Amino acid sequence: MSERSASVTQDDTENGLTGAEVAERVADGRTNAAGTHTSRSTAQIIRANVVTPFNGLLLTLFIVILTTGRWQNGLFGLVIVANTAIGVFQELRAKRTLDRLAVLNAPHARVVRDGATAEVEVTEVVADDLVEIRTGDQVVADGTITATTGLEIDESLLTGETDPIPKTTGDEVRSGSIVVAGTGRFRATHVGADAYATRLTAEARRFTVVRSELVAGTNKLLRWISLMMLVIAPLLLWSQFRTSDTDDWQEAVTGTVAGLVGMVPEGLVLLTSLAFMIAAVSLAREQTLVQELPAVEVLARVDTVCLDKTGTLTHGDIVFDRLVVDPADDADAREALALCATAPDANATSTALAAEFTDPTWRRTGGIPFSSARKWSAVSAEGHGTWVLGAPEMVFPDSTDQPLPAQAADIAGEGKRVLVLASTAEPATDTELPADLTARALVVLAERIRDDAADTLRFFTGQGVTLKVISGDNPRTVGAVAVAVGMPGITDATEAVDARTLPDDPDELADVLEHTAVLGRVTPHQKRAIVGALQRRGHVVAMTGDGVNDAMALKDADIGVAMGNGAAATRAVAQLVLLDSRFAHLPDVVAEGRRVIANIERAANLFLVKNVYSLVLALVVVATSLAYPLAPIQLTMISAATIGIPGFVLALAPNRRRYVPGFLRRVLRLAVPTGAVIGLAAYAGDLTIRGLESDGGRPAGQTVATVVVVIASLWTLSLLARPLTRWKLALIIGLAGAVATILAVPALGSGVFLLAVTPQRLVVGAVIGVVAGILVELIGRAILRPVHDASGEA
Repeated sequence: MSERSASVTQDDTENGLTGAEVAERVADGRTNAAGTHTSRSTAQIIRANVVTPFNGLLLTLFIVILTTGRWQNGLFGLVIVANTAIGVFQELRAKRTLDRLAVLNAPHARVVRDGATAEVEVTEVVADDLVEIRTGDQVVADGTITATTGLEIDESLLTGETDPIPKTTGDEVRSGSIVVAGTGRFRATHVGADAYATRLTAEARRFTVVRSELVAGTNKLLRWISLMMLVIAPLLLWSQFRTSDTDDWQEAVTGTVAGLVGMVPEGLVLLTSLAFMIAAVSLAREQTLVQELPAVEVLARVDTVCLDKTGTLTHGDIVFDRLVVDPADDADAREALALCATAPDANATSTALAAEFTDPTWRRTGGIPFSSARKWSAVSAEGHGTWVLGAPEMVFPDSTDQPLPAQAADIAGEGKRVLVLASTAEPATDTELPADLTARALVVLAERIRDDAADTLRFFTGQGVTLKVISGDNPRTVGAVAVAVGMPGITDATEAVDARTLPDDPDELADVLEHTAVLGRVTPHQKRAIVGALQRRGHVVAMTGDGVNDAMALKDADIGVAMGNGAAATRAVAQLVLLDSRFAHLPDVVAEGRRVIANIERAANLFLVKNVYSLVLALVVVATSLAYPLAPIQLTMISAATIGIPGFVLALAPNRRRYVPGFLRRVLRLAVPTGAVIGLAAYAGDLTIRGLESDGGRPAGQTVATVVVVIASLWTLSLLARPLTRWKLALIIGLAGAVATILAVPALGSGVFLLAVTPQRLVVGAVIGVVAGILVELIGRAILRPVHDASGEA
């Protein structure tokens, strides 16, 4: 409990709510508690990742194969566990971040109740409470000012406007803003879920997942494959019961499951998730937090980046730019400014001056603190009169023939902040300027531009990415910063567009944006509309920002990038957070995204080749009523040696190939003919050995088919891994050696992988496998070279 604030000098006889009135509002639920949650609970997240068509399909096949009594053939079931664990981990991590989201960071609030001021929890503020605010406080509810003394509010987190806003009786204040000067009281009109900051928070909390072309393409493949399996499964089972190679129902079921498992790209989903996760770990070392794993891929596809000025291109503070002064007045002006910099009422201007003007020799005898209402401050120096520092139009409100104030307007036109320094022998008062002021110097201030901003913009421009600056600040100021960092599309600060002139119609807005690079006075809702308008024109949009006013635009963008020192709401909804707030990390993310896309495409080719040759074999055995020529455990070995292990290693390899649209179409274009060749070659190997060994049966055919598929698949791997560096050659040779060891060691070949190896079967398999490999080489050269040329890949 504390005494009623003596700092509020305006007549204020309000005693606030009574205890009974507070209790009534608490009972009605009209409190500042906002019980919002993310859209999905932990149980819902787990259920959504466990109960999927992909997991259901593999689990069904796993259970069926267990009934046959051969455990080796069920190793593919481990993929279910791995895929589910990664998906749950990713979404629970996002949920924890969103649950921690709170725009309001203030732990307590001061309210006037029964005529006395008391400190309460923010959640205990009720509607109609009389809330007292002081410098440094965060406004905890929306309300109407009832009393004020020099009250100034920083609303930059909400609006993007960097200048403090003076508030008088009757003005509105909004939750989430911060008191930077003065004291006051306001009547809480909107609390809890109705407050502005809470509404933003609630909307930002809604869970969304970034759209990934890789994930979308994989899911589309799974849908197609699932439909095909519904048709092929009963036919394949019928054919396996009809073939003379089947001795019992277990063999028929095993052959059917082998054909179906081979058609599912079970490892592709796992490998994609792992590649995203490894990319996230790599970027974390570069102070970039990836909050949704596919985000690294999406940024590599972005063609338009919308930049917030404050916190992205600039540090959000001001710095001394230059001093415009007559050489004869330079020494006195510098002494006066050094004295102004040591004023006890420190603000952004005095901080900027203190960095340039230090150690005054003059002795301060008095002064008038700065106020946004009068826009000037004054300092008195012993033996040197009074010096006034303020806005030129306020210090010299009437037309004057003094050259410096007239020059100030030209400098302000550049988007810089200009203050005039004037002197007089007369004293100053709190309300009136001293008489006979003479302009002595102009102090030019500028926003502190990030050192890495210009280089990063050049990088994106060089990559063909369109840049747009959208800010809530003054258009001239935004334009000046854009010109300073070399923003393409603007050569003068006056070219920046005032967003208050923008049309509301999305199509008309999109037309304006096509030839507009820099916009100022943009509201939070306009930022969101701008992102939507660009997306309507087919652009993949990234949005950067740090304030609450950026939160919804970041959420709607294809990729949201928040600064680490920004508002909690912004950090929570963004897919990427630059922890050290360095814009220069974005090129690293683009490079990582390119690596992921290009390498996952390689892996996808490997997986889909297997799916295609499994489908071809299934169709062949349905048509011919032969036994399926591969067992599930043999497919597991082939997949591990020619797809899983090399795919994972290649996914980690460097790859700076530019993004080329059409991932799924391009993958299918190579996988379908290559898989068809391998499938037909495996069938040919099965038929050939059966013709040479009439009593060899199913074991002979499976052995030759395995050798054929391994050789042709390793050849496909060598094709996709090019250019073949030393480590890639070592990888392929090592995998071939591992398969050779399995074939050479009976305990592995026959004991685990159910192969019946003889010299003749190895020779037949090798010859047919090499022929298939040569055909794969010809197909690959015809298809892959145009893609490499288009993407700039060596």
